Amino acid sequence: MRLGVHGADAADSHAVHQLGVILAGNPEAGAKHLQKLLNRKYKTALNQFAKAKDSVALATEEFVKRVFGEVHMLSHLVGAANRADIRRLRKLEEDNAALAATIERQQKQLRDGFTSRDEVVRRLQAMVAQKTQAEAAEDRASEQAKGATDALADEKRLRDEVARRERAETQLGTLAAKHDEMARRLQGAEQELEALRSELRSTESQIATLLPTVGEAPTGAVDLSGLTILYVGGRTHQIPRLKGFVERVNGKFLHHDGGIEHSSTLLPGLLSRADAAVFPIDCVSHDAAARIKRACSQMGKVCVPVRTSSITSLLSRIGTIRSARA
Repeated sequence: MRLGVHGADAADSHAVHQLGVILAGNPEAGAKHLQKLLNRKYKTALNQFAKAKDSVALATEEFVKRVFGEVHMLSHLVGAANRADIRRLRKLEEDNAALAATIERQQKQLRDGFTSRDEVVRRLQAMVAQKTQAEAAEDRASEQAKGATDALADEKRLRDEVARRERAETQLGTLAAKHDEMARRLQGAEQELEALRSELRSTESQIATLLPTVGEAPTGAVDLSGLTILYVGGRTHQIPRLKGFVERVNGKFLHHDGGIEHSSTLLPGLLSRADAAVFPIDCVSHDAAARIKRACSQMGKVCVPVRTSSITSLLSRIGTIRSARA
């Protein structure tokens, strides 16, 4: 292909052999390239024999006899190999004939089997056709019976569905009545709660008018006798009223918002100046409540939780607060 020989790219092994022989006989074409290939391949041998100065050095009589003997023995080996190949070929031909006979017998068996199979298939098809007709008749009868059964089942399902719907409507009516009743109760409870809140505000107002003003001597049992109360938490708008209440019943009032704006580090110092600590459980953080309880336990102070941040709740725990004096 490198020499540009036409047809070399598509030639088979025999064609390549022919083209090679032709090129090898042309000194200007393939012979020169072939010589270069042989020189490269047998470079070691060429270098070894290049040292010979004459024919005697190149090939002695003894060497020629040895070469002749090797070639003679190779011819025997080639002949033996050819005879072995001929025996193998004959064996292969015999095996091939035996295989051909076996294949012929198998093909005949297959043809006979196909013929028998086709006959069986025809009989089975006839039987299937007869059975199909019989089954079709049975199916028609079965479908008629099934249609009647389905109609009865549909009628039963319809009755059941009507009954379930009636029960559901009854339950819905009961639930609606319960809902209306609960709504009425909730409205009544809200009205009652608002009335209680109004009553509480009125009660606190009356309590404030009954308590002594600042500078007056308290009367009755509402007297803190100079106790100092630390109030933690609560609502901002109620703190002045609580402070005024405590001062009117002869007490002192300290306040800490529980950590919203006042630092929690101020609690121990304020508690050390107080006789009791009060906090409303509805308006104080869990952290502040835990801190004040722990601090009261450590300092031996009275800790008084009140239900709400109202004056009424504080007033209800005056007796507990006064026990700090004891």
